[in-house]
Amino acid sequence: MRTGLRIIAASLALLLCLTNTALGHPAVRKNRQYYEQRGDMIWEVHTNQKVIALTFDDGPDPLETEQILDVLNQYDAKCTFFAIGKRLASYPDVARRVIAEGHELANHTYNHVYFKKPISQKQVQQELELTENEIIKITSRHSKLFRPPGGMYDETLINISNSMGLKPILWSWHQDTKDWNCPGVYKIVNKVLRNAHNGDIVLFHDHVHGRSQTRQALKLILPELKKRGYRFVTVSELIRLSDMPQIGKNNH
Repeated sequence: MRTGLRIIAASLALLLCLTNTALGHPAVRKNRQYYEQRGDMIWEVHTNQKVIALTFDDGPDPLETEQILDVLNQYDAKCTFFAIGKRLASYPDVARRVIAEGHELANHTYNHVYFKKPISQKQVQQELELTENEIIKITSRHSKLFRPPGGMYDETLINISNSMGLKPILWSWHQDTKDWNCPGVYKIVNKVLRNAHNGDIVLFHDHVHGRSQTRQALKLILPELKKRGYRFVTVSELIRLSDMPQIGKNNH
């Protein structure tokens, strides 16, 4: 019986697709290109300026975040920290230092939830609202950006976050350092330096289980990129420097 129902459902879907095509309405592929063109979601930014956005997930951490901030300050690098709400509640003073030193604090859910598809509208809204409440306590204002843990998303998540004024931000596919897995300092360094392009969004973590290698890698990455003429900016600033006006647009 279930097999028969699946066959009927598949036949109806195919019929609908063929009907739309016959009427001149081909099925829309809602992929990265679709969401980027609409300005609903960002992986990286097209810009002729030599700017890169370094981002840090999963903090704040009373040790790692503080050490990373020391290195960033040394090279005048402004970055974006996608923070977990419950860690903001535990370490608000670390988050205050992030803001005080000119960096950006953004939303990374309250419980670091890997949203399973189909993603629940209620769960997304609750996770984002709880984290926004912690961010408001620290900064007195809402954040503007949101990164879903693991990069997991669907249309529901995109629509909900945009409607809340939180632009979903992923990262350049060639700039996932996998530092959370402690692959070795030089692997992290080479990943970033060999692939550096204008408008990149680089993925790091400022809270890693085990001994983090991120701070040591940054000590090598930052001076080299600076020597190449790159400037380190927050994701919000990177968006403002985009050559494509629709990037910063919110359609919901």
